[in-house]
Amino acid sequence: MARTFTVIDAEQRSPAWFAARLGCITASRACDIVASIKSGEAAARRDYRTQLVVERLTGQLQEDGYISPDMQRGTDLEPQAFAAYEMQTGQMASSVGFLRHDTLMAGASPDGVIGDFDGLIELKCPKSATHLKYLRGGGVPSDYLPQLTHQLWISGAQYVDFVSYDPRFPLSMQLFIVRLLRAHAPIDDYAKKALAFLDEVERECEAVTTMANVGTVLKEAVA
Repeated sequence: MARTFTVIDAEQRSPAWFAARLGCITASRACDIVASIKSGEAAARRDYRTQLVVERLTGQLQEDGYISPDMQRGTDLEPQAFAAYEMQTGQMASSVGFLRHDTLMAGASPDGVIGDFDGLIELKCPKSATHLKYLRGGGVPSDYLPQLTHQLWISGAQYVDFVSYDPRFPLSMQLFIVRLLRAHAPIDDYAKKALAFLDEVERECEAVTTMANVGTVLKEAVA
């Protein structure tokens, strides 16, 4: 499969990484793109569209960059989690910045890459109760299916490993790995929804810009 993205070599959560994501749909917000309710539009979907419109019109990031204690703990444990993953699977993982689609305002930041984007890793170091839920569930957590599918869509990888790590558990229970194969992911359905969402963002940007231009013309005509 021909590569359709460019790697932006920037450390995740760095200023350059945030700049690369500006106005783009990303894997971490994929669940908002597909959010739905019985009637009308889900608030999460509407709010995300508004955020992207504002980012594109202002050139200013609308994410506050807040890092909670749980998020910081996950970042601190990442090297340890990578080592545990590599030891158990025998696969060496490398870090990557932002994968920006070459023609769409879209991208993804997988936590790790196997080979030449043959596979991806999405790594979580959650609360112990959440890790236990993953162990009990035994499969890809439904909350993360859109995120993993988005990563496969952008990267063209053949699989993504969802990894949960908690060193507070007994050794045999510290690492949970489940693989989502490209062939089993709802990529086509997700891509249709993502493209429709992107079109909505672009049309809203154009509508606001047109309104502003008309306002300027009318003001000049009156003057």
